[in-house]
Amino acid sequence: MPRGPAWFHTPVGIRRGNLSDERECLMATVELTGENFESVIGGADLALVDFWAAWCGPCRMFGPVFEQASEANPDAVFGKVDTEAQQGLAASFGISSIPTLMIIRDGVVLYAQPGALPAPALAELITKAREIDMDQVRATIAAQESRQEGAQTAS
Repeated sequence: MPRGPAWFHTPVGIRRGNLSDERECLMATVELTGENFESVIGGADLALVDFWAAWCGPCRMFGPVFEQASEANPDAVFGKVDTEAQQGLAASFGISSIPTLMIIRDGVVLYAQPGALPAPALAELITKAREIDMDQVRATIAAQESRQEGAQTAS
C-alpha cells in the first residue's frame, strides 16, 4: 500500500519525500520543538534559531529576513521556535525577549541576542560565524572550565 512522503533529517535540514525521490524539496526553515530540537540542531555544523511568537510585531518583521537568509545559506540549518507553543524550550535557553536569534556552530552557541536584524546585519553575522576558528573557541572554553574547576577545588 503506497504511503505519503516521509520526513527525514539531513545535514542541511529536513526533507520531505522518499529518499530515492529526485523531486525532494528542502524546507528552508524547520519548526523546532522540545522533541526535535536536539536531533535537528545537534548534528548541524551551523544552525540559526529564531525564537519568536505570532503576536510579536518585530518577530513578524524579522521572519521574512530569516527566511531569505535560509534560502541563501542552504548548507546551514535554520529553525524557528514558537515561544508560545514551546515555552519549556524557550525557558531552557533563558529567552526573555523576542525575537531572539541564536547561532550555534559545532554545538557551541556563538551568538544569542534579542532584536530584529536587517538582512545585511544577519548576512554579516552568518559570515562571521563561518569564519570563527572553532578549535580556538573550544580551547578557550576548555581553559575557562579548567580555571573554574581549579577555583572550586581551591575553595
